[in-house]
Amino acid sequence: MRAKRSRTQRTSFSSEKVAETISFLTQSDIFRHLDGAALAELERTITVITCPPGRIIYRPGERGNAFFILQSGSVQLYHLSTDGRKLIIATLEAGDCFGEMLLLGHTTHNDFAEATTNTSICAINRQDIEHLLLQQSGVTLALLKKMSQRLALLEVQLINTTFKSMPARLAALLLQLARSKEHEPLVVEGLSHEELAERLGVYRETVSAALRDLREVGAIELGRKHITINKPQLLRDIAESDNKGL
Repeated sequence: MRAKRSRTQRTSFSSEKVAETISFLTQSDIFRHLDGAALAELERTITVITCPPGRIIYRPGERGNAFFILQSGSVQLYHLSTDGRKLIIATLEAGDCFGEMLLLGHTTHNDFAEATTNTSICAINRQDIEHLLLQQSGVTLALLKKMSQRLALLEVQLINTTFKSMPARLAALLLQLARSKEHEPLVVEGLSHEELAERLGVYRETVSAALRDLREVGAIELGRKHITINKPQLLRDIAESDNKGL
C-alpha cells in the first residue's frame, strides 16, 4: 500500500506546484508584464487541469465560463462538417491561449478544443480574467495581440481556400510545417495524408492527389509520414500562385 504523504510533504508538493505555475506565468507573453504580487494573486485564481490525448476540453454549443492558457502539451482547435470532415483552425503549444471568445460576449463555444498530447492547462474563471483585464492594460494589450494574430491566420486561410489551387494551399502548408536541419533539406515529419487533409479541410484523397502533383514537378519526395522538400523555392512559387492549375 502506498504510504500517505505527511503534512510537510503535501505542503512542499503544493508549494512546488505554485512556484511552477508562477514561473510559467512569468514567461507567458500575456502575463509576463505583471509584478510578483499580481502574479501571486493571479495564481490563486487558476485551476490547473491535466488532460490525456484525445480529451475534448469543450465542444460547439457548450456554455463556457473559463479562459485557458496551455501550460504544456498540445491542443487542437477545429470544426467538423456534417459529413465528418475536420478543419483544424489552430494547433496550440505551451503559452498559447484559447476560449478567449467568451471575453467578447459569446456565451457558448463555437469550435472543438481537444488535447492531442498529455496536456496541462491553466483555467481562469471568466470573472477573474475580466477583472484582471480591467486592472492591467499590459495584459489586455498582450491578449489583443494574440487574438489579432489568430484572426490574421484565419484570414489567410480563408483567402487561400477561396483563391488558391489545392497544390498551392498544400505547398504553403508544407512550408509552414517544415523543419530545417543543418546541412539537410527541409522536412515535414509525423503527419499522415489524413492529418494534412484535416489542416486544409478537405478529403484525404484530395491531399494525396496534390502531393503526387508536387512530387511530379520535383518539389518534394514522399515517404511514410515523411515529406522532403527538394526545391523550397519552387514550392514557394507554387504556394504564391493564385491560379487553379499547378
